[in-house]
Amino acid sequence: MNAPLTVAISPCPNDTFIFGAWVQGLIPDCLGRPVRFVWADVEELNNAAEQGRFDVLKLSAAAALDLEDSYEILSAGAAFGVGAGPKLLVRPDSPRQLRTIAVPGLKTTAFAVLRAALGHDFSPVPMLFSDIVDAVSQGQTDAGLVIHETALVHDRYGLELRLDLGAWWAEHGAGTPMPLGVIAARRSLPEDLRRAVTQTIRASLEHAHRHRASIWPLIHSLAQELDNDTLCAHIEAYVTEMSLKMGPRGVLALDRLRAITQNP
Repeated sequence: MNAPLTVAISPCPNDTFIFGAWVQGLIPDCLGRPVRFVWADVEELNNAAEQGRFDVLKLSAAAALDLEDSYEILSAGAAFGVGAGPKLLVRPDSPRQLRTIAVPGLKTTAFAVLRAALGHDFSPVPMLFSDIVDAVSQGQTDAGLVIHETALVHDRYGLELRLDLGAWWAEHGAGTPMPLGVIAARRSLPEDLRRAVTQTIRASLEHAHRHRASIWPLIHSLAQELDNDTLCAHIEAYVTEMSLKMGPRGVLALDRLRAITQNP
């Protein structure tokens, strides 16, 4: 019997929406081997990919570009933002020149784009994304870079928006959507298996669009923000037609991200 295929994704709503039907066995099996799913924070997944720990996993787009020799970016399952993206939040009394910024990881797309957007040195303080708002509110850092669904409801935490990276990308992204997260598979996997994984992700997403109620309890159980309006807004913002098939526009977006973050 084949060893299980390990698939690691984050608990953010766009991942659970895309993968929910597959996780729950609601779509036909076309892989011919068992699958073991793992949930982890996106920066933990970025680090795991460097260590080669999983067969298929969600990665920050910036991290995936650094690992293309060992992982193939799949054409399904990605999260792109069109006018939406991470937010840099501050307290009303935060200094104009930010010295310390809480970030959701040093390998995340959010951090890579923030460095390009700010254009000045600062001290990043990596932490779990769900701890960032509290760190800023309690004065542990001057600012915080929030991602996932919390970025859509930042105004409910009494903090001020200093920089909207989605808006920044709209000006500097050469007309491309902002690539945030992608799904990658080991290049050592057989090509037909990688193609089957891509097809399975598409089937899972198509099921989610047709039968949202069947996956909603899973999405809700793993989300950081629990109200349905926020979860729906997050899914609508980041699960697009390019999640089903990246296409040339998505490839151009990744090329633009590479140019902005690796060749500033």
